[in-house]
Amino acid sequence: MTENQHGGDIYQFSKEIGCDPSEVIDLSSNINFNTLNISPYPNYEALQESIAKLYDVKNFEIELFNGATSAIYSLFRLLDLKHATLYAPLYMEYKKAAKAHGYNIDLINRYEDIYKKIKAGSLVVFVNPSTPDGTFYTLDKLMQIWMDKECTILIDESFLDFSDSSSSVKYLKEYNRLYILKSMTKFYAAAGIRVGALISSAENIKQLHSKEPLWKISQFDSHYLQSALKDKTFSQNSKVVNDTHREYLIQLLQDHPAVEKVFPSSANFVMIKLKNINATTFQSRLIPYKIMVRNCSNFDFLDNSYVRIAVKDKKALHVLKEALCEISI
Repeated sequence: MTENQHGGDIYQFSKEIGCDPSEVIDLSSNINFNTLNISPYPNYEALQESIAKLYDVKNFEIELFNGATSAIYSLFRLLDLKHATLYAPLYMEYKKAAKAHGYNIDLINRYEDIYKKIKAGSLVVFVNPSTPDGTFYTLDKLMQIWMDKECTILIDESFLDFSDSSSSVKYLKEYNRLYILKSMTKFYAAAGIRVGALISSAENIKQLHSKEPLWKISQFDSHYLQSALKDKTFSQNSKVVNDTHREYLIQLLQDHPAVEKVFPSSANFVMIKLKNINATTFQSRLIPYKIMVRNCSNFDFLDNSYVRIAVKDKKALHVLKEALCEISI
């Protein structure tokens, strides 16, 4: 794995193993499966209203972006702080964005030292549920620590929609230096539909909006997401299916002799720690089945024994089950 490589590159993978991209079973990318029909709904302002209603905030407390990653870079640029505290492992673009905008970086290992002392006035970044493991954290104690240190706080909730856990939006009423990141592309099964949102106080959003270009989201993106949000059954049905398939996947992995640990997950993926086999070899054993998983060795504090496997439909998971039966340690 290269330092900045992500999951989901089925084209390179299929080229390497000599098959068509359509044949690859991609268990490396954490994008939900999709049965939603796309229908037009031509009102850009209505998109913002729909998202505000979804997360129980006001329209003027939201700024939309061409995806969550674009929001990250814009916020780092706008804040122009000197120091960032990143609770890792986490989405690797945070470290890239911090470096690109001249931040000094402290990495905190959230597995081993989550309450480590932090620098006052730092930009704190916490992904919840986390990636690549999917753990959901109750943040009350950490929020108090961060607020006492007068930090600027960014909570990334890109995967929260997959669970019924509570959002950190509730803290907005008591702390002005808080930003909540939402990615609409994960839960609504559309990596190519680039819509992300930052939620914060009206004052913060006004300042952010003043630095942003007028047009950031295509009409197609807007139409698609508005249609998705109108489907009142999709969210609940998707959560039920994701929970069922995730438990099935967890059981497959827990029963396998090559798996040392399965991490608890509230998202649409599961991370495992392997034993007596590394992630590179594990991936190679899945090649005959055209399955691709996510080697996590380029995440901070993880090594070549960690793999992330996405929750997909039962057909894909049954192929994985067949493949796992052929992997011995």
